[in-house]
Amino acid sequence: MPESIPALRTVEVTRYVAPLREGGSLPALVEADDEFMYVVKFRGAGQGIKALIAELVVGELARVLGLRLPELVFCQLDEAFGRSEPDEEIQDLLRASTGQNLGLHYLSGAITFDPLVTTIEPRLASQIVWLDALTLNVDRTARNTNLLIWHKELWLIDHGAALYVHHAGPGWAAPRPRTFPQVKDHVLLPQASELAAVDTEYRARLTPEVLHAILALVPDAWLEEAAAGEATAPEQRQNYVGFLASRLAASETFVQEAEDARKALV
Repeated sequence: MPESIPALRTVEVTRYVAPLREGGSLPALVEADDEFMYVVKFRGAGQGIKALIAELVVGELARVLGLRLPELVFCQLDEAFGRSEPDEEIQDLLRASTGQNLGLHYLSGAITFDPLVTTIEPRLASQIVWLDALTLNVDRTARNTNLLIWHKELWLIDHGAALYVHHAGPGWAAPRPRTFPQVKDHVLLPQASELAAVDTEYRARLTPEVLHAILALVPDAWLEEAAAGEATAPEQRQNYVGFLASRLAASETFVQEAEDARKALV
């Protein structure tokens, strides 16, 4: 595995602090045995294990591309956490999430990015739009930016809604022309004036070896659960690699689509 893509650490959840009800998946703020706080995305949430796979894969793609993202860790959840929670909905969620979940390091004091207050320089805006177009991330709009300002820097969070085609069932990864009209709603699209230059740089950086290394981070059990008996873990891992590789091979299509949508805005 390339040195730039280290294995994720595993922490044990020691305290459930509070639910974060902003998201439909009921993530929560927890404390772990390393004494740090994490925002945990639960495998038992409504979006299921595929949301965790998307969170991990797109998050590590962002990291490889030099974008800021809180550290991702595997969070082990003991079955005892579901017993003392008074809220029945949360209790059910915790019981369904025993075992390995995914956490993002909690950025204490971070504030939600507001495009009316903070202007992002064109290169960074173009980098983020390019990543979201590659991964079909529909969840970076003005209504829900999934961007934080922390220590005066921009941080990316929440990629569980990306790669949405993996919810389509068998054959989802087959190479085919895919448009991404939702790019027109991207919160950073008006500033993304350097997409062509970013495309050249980022396509060269995301080699097949890098894609394989990122997918190697995904646990076999998650991939098997996502495949629901239609593929083995190695086959499902290759499905993701193949899907991303086909998107990269046709990147000029989604770049042009984004540029056309931007011209319509500005």
